[in-house]
Amino acid sequence: MEEDADAWICLDTFRDLPYSAVTLIENIIDSSHVPYTHHLTIGNRANAAPMELEIIESNRQGFKGIWPEGPRKGQLGRQYSNFIAPGLIYHDLTSEKFGRTLTAVYATPIRQGECRLFARFPFKFNSKLPKFFIKLTPTWYSHINQNAILEDDQIFLYYQERYLQAQGDSQNFSQACYLPTKADLFVFEYRNWVNQYQADPFAGQPFPPLQSKEILLERYHSRTKNCAVCQGALKNINRLRGLTLAIAIILGLSLPLLALIFGQSALIAVTVLTALTVIMVAAYWRLGELIKQFYQGRELLPRNTGKKR
Repeated sequence: MEEDADAWICLDTFRDLPYSAVTLIENIIDSSHVPYTHHLTIGNRANAAPMELEIIESNRQGFKGIWPEGPRKGQLGRQYSNFIAPGLIYHDLTSEKFGRTLTAVYATPIRQGECRLFARFPFKFNSKLPKFFIKLTPTWYSHINQNAILEDDQIFLYYQERYLQAQGDSQNFSQACYLPTKADLFVFEYRNWVNQYQADPFAGQPFPPLQSKEILLERYHSRTKNCAVCQGALKNINRLRGLTLAIAIILGLSLPLLALIFGQSALIAVTVLTALTVIMVAAYWRLGELIKQFYQGRELLPRNTGKKR
């Protein structure tokens, strides 16, 4: 990247998550879940296929693996996956058609059942068009979309690690979870690494009390309040929303006055002002829905809506 820095564009995000760093790394390294869990966000069930993963090398410092066919049934080229102990996992995908994509995630332990994610997504496209659209997209809007992707599996990962602890001995991960295929190879390798080097920083410690879905999906305290970009956008959107409300009220109050003073001669003006009032009210409502996305994630996920893509 340093040799041709201008050719790359990066998206970054961070967030506090309600599950452990071990669970986060396991989830990121498991590419097989993407078509199912992230259906209609960054994945599609139609692209699901058998995965023949291979381990290239493995030691105390982590391991390297390869997915020779790669995502989308081989349409994007082979993908390399690297786990660098104790908390970095990244995928490296090079496509002759689209370019090169990296997915790098740093998992920082906080306490049992909680970690902080730092993620970077560098892209080097063969075409200038995707880079143009990424630059055109506001950073705060990208952050909202990244929140939504994380929330695709946030709830069941929260319960999954509690289920595993309830099974007793953490060494028996392969007995608690059925991992029969090569698609599970990286997950199995990572769990073996954690057990072999006793790398779970909070092993054996109890999880905090169960939280409601509303708390698990909250975004403001876990991310928004600590992001200068999102804080600025939130303030500006609130101001804009207040302005649309003021305009709607002024227009609404002026309509009966125009009709009373000018009668039929003001019909066109009344019609136009009525349309503008409706637009301002709709904008006020839509901005309110947008503001909610800085505070709370959605419970109904895209994969469960019944929609197709």
